[in-house]
Amino acid sequence: MSVCGTVAPGFEPVREEFARNFAERGEVGAACAVYRHGEKVVDLWGGLRDRASGAPWEEDTVVLVFSTTKGLSALAMAVAHSRGLFDLDERVAAYWPEFAQAGKERVTVRQLLAHQAGLCAIDEPLTPATLGDLDALAVILARQRPAWEPGTRHGYHALTLGFFESELLRRVDPQHRSLGRFFADEIARPLGLQFHIGLPAGVPASRLATIESFRPLSLLFHLDRDSWRMVLAYLRPGSLTARAFGNPRVARPSDLAAPAFRGVEIPSVNGFGVVRDIARVYGAVATGGRDLGITPATLSELRTPAPAPSRGPHDEVLRVPTVYAFGFLKPTPAFRFGTNDAAFGTMGAGGSFAFADPDSGLGFAYAMNKMGFHVWSDPREQALRDVVYRCLDSRRSA
Repeated sequence: MSVCGTVAPGFEPVREEFARNFAERGEVGAACAVYRHGEKVVDLWGGLRDRASGAPWEEDTVVLVFSTTKGLSALAMAVAHSRGLFDLDERVAAYWPEFAQAGKERVTVRQLLAHQAGLCAIDEPLTPATLGDLDALAVILARQRPAWEPGTRHGYHALTLGFFESELLRRVDPQHRSLGRFFADEIARPLGLQFHIGLPAGVPASRLATIESFRPLSLLFHLDRDSWRMVLAYLRPGSLTARAFGNPRVARPSDLAAPAFRGVEIPSVNGFGVVRDIARVYGAVATGGRDLGITPATLSELRTPAPAPSRGPHDEVLRVPTVYAFGFLKPTPAFRFGTNDAAFGTMGAGGSFAFADPDSGLGFAYAMNKMGFHVWSDPREQALRDVVYRCLDSRRSA
């Protein structure tokens, strides 16, 4: 399978590992990019954009990255915070008065962004029509009752976090823009990024990678040390994990790329973009975020884990200990990434992952179209991430 793109001197092993994904790990189509200190040092793509037609993955192929979207949405919130549009320790209801019902009166923005608000599942069915009517969606969100006392626990808000972020942003932004529109105006356009939260109609289908999904029951055959509790909970109807991943309802994850869903904003999971541009924006933040107007105070919040919930780090949805801050996942004993705990990013269903490592000045992104089965550290992605850091170590010791 052909591999295209470039690597800077010293990063040749990344190309070799990328090719090995196709030869040994079942890759169909994928891209990987790395920026360091503002310089693009890895820009690789290869394989097939669509297996059925044989269409190749090209330089400008656009792919759905699932929850890797959360990191781009969190960066939009970081830009808003840098502009003074909200205070992390203020109550959400101070900006969104209708939010103050059903036990959410004292939830802070910091708790909401740290997955501590107990709003990981929405009880009322969410359809594409509802998601396309932001005023109607806001009413549903405001009356949702938390699954636990906010601040006492945390749990991955797999689909819901972006809805709450977007409505909060609509309330504090002077132009009342949704999160997707804010991202387009304040991040994508200034940096020239090809990344969208909700896919615009003008992006031709010929640029889209076709996602190869899996049936949920197949997860039972791919359990590992870190995921088995979550998988078993997900397969149990009515569990909090099943509810967190089950609304809006889709038969398989790839359905989020179908026309009914891809045209609306689901800021937690339906980001579509060129992988290079995901790495580029993370690289910009890893080197201080000046191009985005991110202030040192905001960057410090991204680097620092949120205060742990009072009952500890156990994740009520993923069923393992986790650490969050400002909408991002932080390194944990089960999932180490970056140089140290200052790193931040988000992984996506099937294996995609992107993150910033401020202490190395590095932005990394990987995405593919054949979904894997790991909650994090898909073998294809981890092989690339590990070899990038080996290259960095070699350059330091040279």
